[in-house]
Order: sequence, then C-alpha cells, then structure tokens
Amino acid sequence: MTLYELIQSDYNKYKKYGANFFVILFFTQGFWATCQYRFANYVFRKVKLQPFRLIFKCILFLWQKFIEITCGISIPASVEIGHSFYIGHFGGIIFNKDAVIGDNCNVAQNVTIGVSGLGEKRGVPIIGNNVYIAANSVIAGKIVIEDDVLIGACSLVSSDVKAGSTAIGVPALVVSQNGSKGYI
Repeated sequence: MTLYELIQSDYNKYKKYGANFFVILFFTQGFWATCQYRFANYVFRKVKLQPFRLIFKCILFLWQKFIEITCGISIPASVEIGHSFYIGHFGGIIFNKDAVIGDNCNVAQNVTIGVSGLGEKRGVPIIGNNVYIAANSVIAGKIVIEDDVLIGACSLVSSDVKAGSTAIGVPALVVSQNGSKGYI
C-alpha cells in the first residue's frame, strides 16, 4: 500500500468508531501518532538518497518526540504496522523499535510491546492481524500472537497465543476461543 492508502485506511478505521473529520484531525491523539509514524516509516523504508534522508529523519524524529511528550505514544519509525491501525486512547503506549503488528489491529492505553527474554528466547513479539490489545497490557519476548486474538486488560503476555484465542491475566492464559471478533 502507498503512504496515502495507509493513512486513509487508518482514518477510515477512526471514522468507523463514530468520529467525524474535525474530531479525528484535531482531537484524536492516536491518529496524530499514527500519521507521524506512517510518514517516519515511509522515510525509514523508502528514502535512501542523502542528504534528504538525514534531513527528513531529523524533522520526523523531532515530530515523534513532540508526539511522545504531548500524547504519551512512542512508535519508532522502524516498527512494522499493517493497515487500518487504531489507537483507542492516548497515553503510555510504547512499542519496541523491532515490533511487528499486523493489519486491522486495535491498541488501548498503557500498552507496551517490548523486548524480553534471555539468550535465544530474547526478542520482540510478532502480532498478527485483527488483534485487540486491551488497556494496561504488556506483550514481551520472542513470541507470536496469531490472528484474531484478544488480549484482555492488565495482562502480561510472554508466551505464544494461538489464533482466535482470548488471553488474560499475569501471566496471560488462554481462557476462551472467542477471539477479537466484535472488538475490532
């Protein structure tokens, strides 16, 4: 997808939840962070010609820091996020620079996707498509969260979660096979 198509898919996801253009553009910090990320990721992946790459990266880094300070959302340019990404509430959202997040995912406030583990098990999660990550959740380690998964509020996920599951708790355990349908 092109940069424009990615931003349009994110915008359409916000519209799906009932917000209008004015509200999304001026009052939705999650959309601000997502737009900033899309531009930064585009430069990170596509712009190779110096000095343009350096200039754009510096400008986008300052924009990212502004978003982090004002919104509490940290999405580095190197993160891989699919289309139709939605951040439900601002504040306390931190993604590791190597995180991979699939298409059509929702993230609530105070979510961390980070590095954890020792030796060969040290790494960052890979998150599939149509995943809902509820408030105050931490997903850490070299794990795979498959498609259509629901991560419940206040959960610590440090092991793989199979497709269509609902995981909750500390450490997170699969409690049902209902998945994220109805939450996305």
